[in-house]
Amino acid sequence: MAQVNPYLTFNGNCEEAFNFYKSVFGGEFAHIGRFKDMPSETPLPDEVGNLIMHVSLPISSETILMASDANEAFGQVAQAGSNVAISINTDSEEEATKLFNGLSAGGKVTMPLEKTFWGAFFGMFTDKFGIHWMVNYDYEQ
Repeated sequence: MAQVNPYLTFNGNCEEAFNFYKSVFGGEFAHIGRFKDMPSETPLPDEVGNLIMHVSLPISSETILMASDANEAFGQVAQAGSNVAISINTDSEEEATKLFNGLSAGGKVTMPLEKTFWGAFFGMFTDKFGIHWMVNYDYEQ
């Protein structure tokens, strides 16, 4: 069954925010990656490369708080009020495809559901009601 978690987007202060959240919730980051860690044919400037591409902080056995910095190099800007998405982690590619296709119907796909360099089947969209979604299936469970 799918697991649903909040996904936050920041304008360059994701690391600061998540260090604060970690001080409140406790625990350790399950993952923290920077834009410079992703494969790219074009080198990124240091100010972009050091931004957070993805961070996850487990806050209970069922809930993970996740986030990234918006990256203007990719045309992204975080705006208060629309900088939260619902992230769905599924148990199979089939479940991911079903949920992605169903929820994105009538909306706008921003990243098609596809295999990624980080070992997942992943896609993003905004549904017809303006809600931002991410659908993910991790190949290595």
